[in-house]
Amino acid sequence: MAKYMLIMRGTDESNAAMMASIDEAMAATGQFIEEMLKAGVLLAAEGLDDPGQGVVVDFGGDAPMVTDGPYGETRELFEGYFLLDVDSKREAVEWATRVPAVRGSKIEVRRVAEADEVPAGSGNDGEI
Repeated sequence: MAKYMLIMRGTDESNAAMMASIDEAMAATGQFIEEMLKAGVLLAAEGLDDPGQGVVVDFGGDAPMVTDGPYGETRELFEGYFLLDVDSKREAVEWATRVPAVRGSKIEVRRVAEADEVPAGSGNDGEI
């Protein structure tokens, strides 16, 4: 088994479409979560708060710079995620195609690296 994260990415347009039918979207998402729970693959599922409420810590200079709000480019922001424990990337992608997302949304599928996969000499000896 491997862990995969399905990262929900939306645009202003897809977010507006979702909010226009939020009750339907929440019901469909609840049903999708139940399906994943019954299949025994769901480890976690969380939505993220409004990006305007967050901060960005930028390590581009000599010292970290903290600024309010999301990155300057906000056409696609992470909205939330599902963390799955599945047999393969193919299975993770299959689940991703079933996410009840609105038109214009994207789901990024990424495998979660295990602690023993951290390169030697990284300074943390495999611990995260």
